[in-house]
Amino acid sequence: DAICNFVICNDSSLRSQPIIFNPDFFVEKLRHEKPEVFMELVVSNITRLIDLPGAELAQLMGEEDPKLPGANSTASGFFRSLMSLKRKEKGVVFGSPLTEEGIAQVSQLIEYLHKNLRAEGLFRVPGNSIRQQILKDALNSGTDIDLDSGEFHSNDVATLLKMFLGELPEPLLTHKHFHAHLKIADLTLFDEKGNKTSTPDKERQIEALQLLFLILPAPNRSLLKLLLDLLYQTAKKQDKNKMSAHNLALMFAPHILWPRNVTANDLQENITKLNNGVTFMIKHSQKLFKAPAYIRECARLHYLGSRAHTSKDDLDLLTSPGSKDLQPLKSQKRSRLDACHQEETQQRTEEALKELFRHVQNMPDSAKKKKLIRQFNKHPTALTPGSDVPTSPAPQRTRSRSFSGLIKRKVLGTPVILERKNRDATPEPERVSKENVHLLQKCGSPAHMSQAKLKSLEGRKEESCRRMRGRLLSKDSSSL
Repeated sequence: DAICNFVICNDSSLRSQPIIFNPDFFVEKLRHEKPEVFMELVVSNITRLIDLPGAELAQLMGEEDPKLPGANSTASGFFRSLMSLKRKEKGVVFGSPLTEEGIAQVSQLIEYLHKNLRAEGLFRVPGNSIRQQILKDALNSGTDIDLDSGEFHSNDVATLLKMFLGELPEPLLTHKHFHAHLKIADLTLFDEKGNKTSTPDKERQIEALQLLFLILPAPNRSLLKLLLDLLYQTAKKQDKNKMSAHNLALMFAPHILWPRNVTANDLQENITKLNNGVTFMIKHSQKLFKAPAYIRECARLHYLGSRAHTSKDDLDLLTSPGSKDLQPLKSQKRSRLDACHQEETQQRTEEALKELFRHVQNMPDSAKKKKLIRQFNKHPTALTPGSDVPTSPAPQRTRSRSFSGLIKRKVLGTPVILERKNRDATPEPERVSKENVHLLQKCGSPAHMSQAKLKSLEGRKEESCRRMRGRLLSKDSSSL
């Protein structure tokens, strides 16, 4: 559950062994290095799943003292004072706040019980009080205990484990989480019309528990995992020990989830929810201590800042001998992909320019159309019109100043600017007639025209100019 420790081994015989990768590595790293960021990330997702009013959310965040049931009740005052007297004498382990040292001592009990799960009525049948006191004193003094010597019975150890949990200053799931666990029991499925049903939504309940367990104190989370693993294995052998998950929940709910110094009467409205909640934890304990996938991804992105990395390559701890040989292959493959991408992009650009040229040809005759055609003629390498370009004059259409301007700005903006700069160096013809455009389409670009064709083109141009002058003179004479 803690951050993984990686050791580089120099033994060549062990290098081929698979590397153990902790998928929650960055989650644990974020929890230890930036607890405030981690808390905000987890709590924001908890509130997405369950409805926590302002006061209950503040209690979960530790900003307010938790308001627990039965806190103002006078009927249970006698029982609370009696329980406080029992905890008056605190030892090193029992009755003290939970620490890693205390967990190390109690883990001896859990390890022993894993070997003796077949005892009938385990955790329900009480053990011998004298042997329990001897064992308790040994744990408080920090001495090593040989539980396999046969001096103690499994019922003695099981009862002592419950006693240790019951004497903690607060339950294992803490007082701050009490109201959140009550809300988890209300997560149910919705029908087709969007109405809530009575069927529990197990996936959302598991996700909410995973998030709540992430923000538990580290000692509480460690001991909770050990305990739920033990109860899960105990329930799997219920055919021998007669202890189902629900029976075990009845035994441990007061120590895991119930607030301290309260009685069953204080929890009579919620006691069923609490017991069922612990039953659910026991049955699904193998899934509850894994961070949700989106939390792992957010923690990874917090440190790497890119989605291009894969989880197994994030750490770059070890470099295999063949990894260097793969680099040239990867670079060659990447260069091929880039070349293919450039070729495909160029092909699409040429097709788009051809389509644009066809559209310009279909425009009604105007000065702007002729200007656009001149721009195409100035850059023959940028476009090679195909044979499917229509050569017949297009029908008259309504002029669209905005569309032609858009073509000039968006598509031909850069060539137009360049040509304006080079206008003095490269003189352009005054006007290109419609016949000249057809000749250009048939003959190709001016760079590939023969000298004879160029002369023919100039001759036709002069002829068209003479005709135009003649028409103008006839108009002038008629007006006179």
